[in-house]
Amino acid sequence: MAAEFRDYYGVLGVAKDATQAEVKKAFRKLARKYHPDVAKDKSIAEEKFKEINEAYEVLGDADKRKKFDNLGANWNQQGSPSSSGGGYSSGPNAGGADFQFDGTGFSDFFEQYFSGGGARRGPSHGGGFPRGGAMRGQDIEGDLMVTLEEAFTGSMRTISLRKAGQSTPDEVQVRIPAGIGEGQRLRVPGHGGQGHGGGEDGDLYLRVRIAAHPDFRVKGHDLFRDLALAPWEAVLGTTISINIPGGKSVQVKIPAGTGTDDQLRLKGYGLPKKNAPGDLYVVVSIETPPSVNDEERALWEKLRDVSKFNPRKN
Repeated sequence: MAAEFRDYYGVLGVAKDATQAEVKKAFRKLARKYHPDVAKDKSIAEEKFKEINEAYEVLGDADKRKKFDNLGANWNQQGSPSSSGGGYSSGPNAGGADFQFDGTGFSDFFEQYFSGGGARRGPSHGGGFPRGGAMRGQDIEGDLMVTLEEAFTGSMRTISLRKAGQSTPDEVQVRIPAGIGEGQRLRVPGHGGQGHGGGEDGDLYLRVRIAAHPDFRVKGHDLFRDLALAPWEAVLGTTISINIPGGKSVQVKIPAGTGTDDQLRLKGYGLPKKNAPGDLYVVVSIETPPSVNDEERALWEKLRDVSKFNPRKN
């Protein structure tokens, strides 16, 4: 069955001429609504969350968005994947075998055009013709969407993998270790292409893609979170509680005089890693009230009159 086209603009509910800021805003709104941690129907939310992330993975990246726009009406004439569910055709080096994935978090449409993955022979894992004519099976590679919560705490995932000629897929258990990072690969031995002449089967490699989060950005093992403050909070200082991945919360002390774009570092609250966990950086912005009542206006005017602060003076 041919790949099914994904209308990423429709998934996010934005127009094709939407700005990147509008795309980001739409993603964050939908991601908060369908995040599995807050949605009532977990199963529906998980699938919707994956669709939203896939759409943002493409439209939130200028190069991928341009490629998506250029596909146009002839998208299905630029090659076809093996089937829906994240399939790969391994090509002539593997004897024409097909591999079909499910449970990776990405659609076959994304895998074909935007993942950069695909079945391949891993040069560092053999693949020649050793003595006796035995040939090692081909390694195959695909993308695996991992939520920030999974990367934070670790989890087990079931991947469905079907090879050409199989009537039913194999269920493969994949352990996602806590602290896994963007671009790291998980090796599943023996689940690649079939060996020939007594050669061993190849391996399956799943390349980790950390799903976009509505509140956090990931850089290595560090987390970044935007935090909006009212003007008086920035001037006078305050303490604010924020939720972090893993089901915990942390108290953030805002020093008096904090300004826009200031970064407050919370050591050890990032993603776990062997030596020491990463850090959490709170990035501050100062928001002004969209409107004020008469009493508030009078107070602001009084502050204007008594204050000697002038941001335009060096």
